Amino acid sequence: MTRDSTFALGAFAALYLVSSAAIAQNAPPTFQGDPDVYKVIFEDQNFRVIETVRKQGVHDKVHGHPLPSVLYHLTDCDTRLYAADGKTTDTHTKAGSVNAVPVIASHSAENIGPADCRQIFIERK
Repeated sequence: MTRDSTFALGAFAALYLVSSAAIAQNAPPTFQGDPDVYKVIFEDQNFRVIETVRKQGVHDKVHGHPLPSVLYHLTDCDTRLYAADGKTTDTHTKAGSVNAVPVIASHSAENIGPADCRQIFIERK
C-alpha cells in the first residue's frame, strides 16, 4: 500500500467516525421521539403533517426536526424550549400564528401555559 493510499484510507476512516458520532447525537423525529405528543395525521411522498397536543405541564421527550417545517398554532401556547446545550428559551405564540422551523438536531419542549398547546407541523420531504 502506498503512503498516499494509506493516508486516504485513514482520512476516510476518520471522516466515517466523525460522521457516525454526529449522526448518533441526533434525536429521533418528533413522532418517533414522543408519540404521546406528536402524531402523524397525513403523509405522502411530498409532505408529512404532524399534530401536536402538549397538555398543560407536559415536558415532551427529546426529539429533533430533521426536515424544515412550517408550524401552525391552533391555540395560544406558552412553551419553554430546552436546547441540547441546556439553554432554555420561553416563547408565547398566539392561536392562528405561523412560523418556520429550521432543522433542529435535538431539543425538548415544555408546556408552561395554563392550557393545552395544540399545533400542526407541515414538513416537506
